[in-house]
Amino acid sequence: MSGRGGSVLLVALATTASLVASAPVLIDVALPPPPPAPVAPPPVPLAADELAARTLPVVVTIDATAGWTGITGTGIVLTPDGTVLTNHHVVSGATDISAVSGATGLIYDAEVLGYDRERDLAVLQLGTAGDLPVATLAEDLPPVGVPVTAFGNSEGGGVVVATPGTIVEFDRNVVVRDSTDGSRHRLTGMIRTDAPIRPGDSGGPLVDDYGTVVGINTAGAVQRNTDTTPETSPEAYAVPITEALAVVDQVRSGVSDGSVHVGPTPRLGASVTTVRADGREVGAEVLWVSYGSPAYRAGLDVGDVVVSFAGEPVPSTSGLEELLLRRRPGDVVTIEWTTEDGGKRSAEIVLESGPAR
Repeated sequence: MSGRGGSVLLVALATTASLVASAPVLIDVALPPPPPAPVAPPPVPLAADELAARTLPVVVTIDATAGWTGITGTGIVLTPDGTVLTNHHVVSGATDISAVSGATGLIYDAEVLGYDRERDLAVLQLGTAGDLPVATLAEDLPPVGVPVTAFGNSEGGGVVVATPGTIVEFDRNVVVRDSTDGSRHRLTGMIRTDAPIRPGDSGGPLVDDYGTVVGINTAGAVQRNTDTTPETSPEAYAVPITEALAVVDQVRSGVSDGSVHVGPTPRLGASVTTVRADGREVGAEVLWVSYGSPAYRAGLDVGDVVVSFAGEPVPSTSGLEELLLRRRPGDVVTIEWTTEDGGKRSAEIVLESGPAR
């Protein structure tokens, strides 16, 4: 008898010496339908200690220094050999970067593989790392109202802290201020949460109740309420993991494109500011020149205005930065500028290697 539904052919045989029938008799027998397949129960959200136990091993704390200044942040381990995702502003301008693994407690030197200044993301490689546990990344983002937890090197103390909250809104555009140099940046398509992200949390994972990374903690402000001000919820922002992975894929491709720079950062060795005339941006004025840099050797001086780089016009500071990031250390380019007395000069320079910018 088959376990499937349908009819079964039964052959009736004589039980006496005489034949009851000269041919088999067909009898339809209705079988019960098969039982439904068992349904797996929905996953159970992790308790706070279980969530921490799952998340902490895939987190690194980051220290980045440039001269006498430094910044602390957090990163997320993507591969067993130490590919790490963090925020660009954590490593921007840094000449020395190190990371401590939450899984092993070991300190690793870190190299910047590539970055996207517009989306505030950077991809690092930890030297000599191996067999590190890796983060589980969400393929789709959860809906508004879902509980999430931000993990990060809060206040730079070297201890990863978990801060719970919920997803408040998607696709927010915000202007954020860098706490190190006061510069302002516009970030688009962000996740808004009410988890109070603090300095040092930058680059850490925003995870759901199952330990899956849904975003990269990037900016936040904890409201300090007083007796004279109404109580408000903390406001924090994270880059969606789906956006971050697009940058990771671009860096892995090895090709700089758009706002994504891959590989070592070329250095000109001059600080500039945008020059405007009649309401238009007309160049990049030199504020200072680093001694011994390519700009110094070319003869650039304070007050000069760079108007062309590698044959393309330079309308502004950001325009010069964009043209510079298309190049690599060792490239030879022609730079043109005007002097304070109105003279025009040009020179060939060899770009050097510098910190991520």
